[in-house]
Amino acid sequence: MCGIVGVAGRNPVNQIIYDSLLLLQHRGQDAAGIATSYDQFFSMYKAHGLVRDVFRTRNMRSLPGNSGLGQVRYPTAGSSDSVDEAQPFYVNAPFGITFVHNGNLTNWRELREELFRIDRRHINTNSDSEVLLNVFAHELQMAATGTSLDECAVFKAVSAVHRRVKGAYAVIAQVASFGMVAFRDPYGIRPLCLGAQETDKGVEWMIASESVALSGCGFNFVRDIAPGEAVLIDLDGNLSSRQCADNPQLVPCLFEYVYFARPDSLMDGVSIYDARLGMGEYLADNVAKSLRLGEIDVVMPIPDSSRPSAMQLAARLGLNYREGFIKNRYVGRTFIMPGQAVRKKSVRQKLNAIDMEFKGKNVLLVDDSIVRGTTSRQIVDMAREAGANKVFFASAAPPVRFPNVYGIDMPTQSELIAHGRDADAVAREIGANGLVYQALSDLESTLSDLNPAMHTFESSCFNGQYITGDIDAGYLERLSQTRGGTAPTAGNNGNENDDS
Repeated sequence: MCGIVGVAGRNPVNQIIYDSLLLLQHRGQDAAGIATSYDQFFSMYKAHGLVRDVFRTRNMRSLPGNSGLGQVRYPTAGSSDSVDEAQPFYVNAPFGITFVHNGNLTNWRELREELFRIDRRHINTNSDSEVLLNVFAHELQMAATGTSLDECAVFKAVSAVHRRVKGAYAVIAQVASFGMVAFRDPYGIRPLCLGAQETDKGVEWMIASESVALSGCGFNFVRDIAPGEAVLIDLDGNLSSRQCADNPQLVPCLFEYVYFARPDSLMDGVSIYDARLGMGEYLADNVAKSLRLGEIDVVMPIPDSSRPSAMQLAARLGLNYREGFIKNRYVGRTFIMPGQAVRKKSVRQKLNAIDMEFKGKNVLLVDDSIVRGTTSRQIVDMAREAGANKVFFASAAPPVRFPNVYGIDMPTQSELIAHGRDADAVAREIGANGLVYQALSDLESTLSDLNPAMHTFESSCFNGQYITGDIDAGYLERLSQTRGGTAPTAGNNGNENDDS
């Protein structure tokens, strides 16, 4: 999972891109990068760390130009150790392209072999994003006529990318001396939206993973980029778009709404905040069926992303709502930290219990999700140490039983606490007196209630159904073996550290 942004402006864009990356920092804290375009030349700087730590004044001064791209990275495919795999990426042919990508390709290994054997392109990292860049570059070269490039060639190249590539991808690319191109996979698994603002020099455009980057930088939200659609902004600021996929269908990732997106974002016509309130409504009904409400003295959220759901649940059931955990906002999101040891150590650095809110009470803790379960266990222990009599647990998401292969680096199936266990067994594992999960049908209904145009969702981590149709038991086994080696893993409890 990453956050990407592109700005086609009338004035220098380095500061706007920096500011937008700060607003998208919750989507990745491993590395950050910016590439700008000025007088037919690209300038780029990227490094490991948070945005505020990566870019100094000297770095910002080295990024001139009125258009550019940026990314905050959370590693899934590839390695978190190499800065070469941080983005943006650059390729010099054809024309010169800088490129940022959010998502994960499921056929990147096959594509990498094709690129070498057929397209004669060398891939220098283990990043699927570099593979995707080179597929796009090759198709752009095939579609272009001589040394010229027009919008028809760009749209033809994107159509060819859709035919070759499988998986999730939201992309922004800048082609030297031509303009900015953005496109989204035919299922729209990963989000991408468009914004604009008027200046005295003309209209400026921003494309970003979440609408909060637009509004936070003074841009007006225009619309979401549709699944399979490509948007082109030329050097004069003229925008054109075309549907480049044969059978596009909106199938957004449910985990964006549960955990990753900021609550002040609007995504595919749905307010993230309203979605989380709705999750609380449905979860409340399930809690009422599964637990004795008379045994619950107080409802408490695990900060931050579960707070709207917990508030709505408490209000619907007529239960007291209290804040029992205080969050240290100067510790990163542990769900997206590479390495279980780092995540485990940071939980108690991240959260601190207010003893007086727990002492002698039966508490219902509400979390956005439970993935590996280790964090949930620590949080239950903290509640008991603070004096809680009984600790019940409710998850605003269904049980996570399968890996996510589309850009959220969850553990292997055997490491998922809900794999092979029902709710009672998971409750025993985390030390809770009872556990209630959200029903998948209720989670999907939450979003359909808010946007009736949504009918199908990327729910693979809950139901094991992979929309791209190329994931089987053999693929998951190879994934498990890879992650058992040197590849980074992520996935404690999906709520424990949400900066959204």
